[in-house]
Amino acid sequence: MRVIFMGTPEFSVPVLEALVAAGHEIAAVYCQPPRPAGRGKKDRPSPVQARAEALGLPVRHPASLKGEAEQAAFAALDADVAVVVAYGLILPQAVLDTPRLGCLNIHASLLPRWRGAAPIHRAIMAGDEETGVCIMRMEAGLDTGPVLLREAVAIGAEETTGRLHDRLSALGARLIVAALARLPDLTPEPQPGTGVTYAAKIDKAEAWIDWTRPAPEVDRQIRGLSPFPGAWFEMQGARIKVLASRLGEGAGAPGEVLDTAPTVACGTGAVRLLRLQRAGRAAQDGPEFLRGTPLAPGTRLG
Repeated sequence: MRVIFMGTPEFSVPVLEALVAAGHEIAAVYCQPPRPAGRGKKDRPSPVQARAEALGLPVRHPASLKGEAEQAAFAALDADVAVVVAYGLILPQAVLDTPRLGCLNIHASLLPRWRGAAPIHRAIMAGDEETGVCIMRMEAGLDTGPVLLREAVAIGAEETTGRLHDRLSALGARLIVAALARLPDLTPEPQPGTGVTYAAKIDKAEAWIDWTRPAPEVDRQIRGLSPFPGAWFEMQGARIKVLASRLGEGAGAPGEVLDTAPTVACGTGAVRLLRLQRAGRAAQDGPEFLRGTPLAPGTRLG
């Protein structure tokens, strides 16, 4: 098929690669414009732009698709279908209507649960036992379109957003190739009106660890916000990120370090901190971190 690909972050890259490997003609790659990044704040292309250029594909990164000129340029590509995954711009109805077979979205949840911007984070933070990927025919509503294919995966007891992100990205790549191969024979299934939840964008204010909460909630917060933005606590005025955890044993005052694992008491129960990172330094496993930053039992974390 002649495909317009629309995506921006690292999550989208395996999908683009899979479409190319499957032999589809990529008419153009759309992504977000380069953004200032790094210490020098120089414009840096998105992961999708960098990969597309390496593959020799034409790249476009308009700031908006609302103008008539951009919509005409999109239509002039004469595509059979558009594949959209974490693109970052709203597609106007005129764009949705342009490809002959419509616009297909790869969404990292089991719709209608976790429509919106941060479905992977929210699934882990909510304690969901499973999530998955849906291939959805796009319409004007936020992730409301009918589903063509879906596949569920279990969420591991110690799984972080980073690990689940990679698994779902690979799954989305496989499913979209299967969907395009079977597209004329697939029957779109409308989403049910019940079970709808929204995955709001992650706010950095959510990252502070409140040790008075129950241990399962703290554990899910740590894993759900890893690697970005990273749940954190304060110790001696320094901000420490926690990037991996599991439920631990023991009890004490909320925020009290119980042992040298380190295990930290919560409002009820305790959490063992498996991977930590001090600002400006590399992440370290718990025992390695403690060699340079002692957390003696009895210490109270803020």
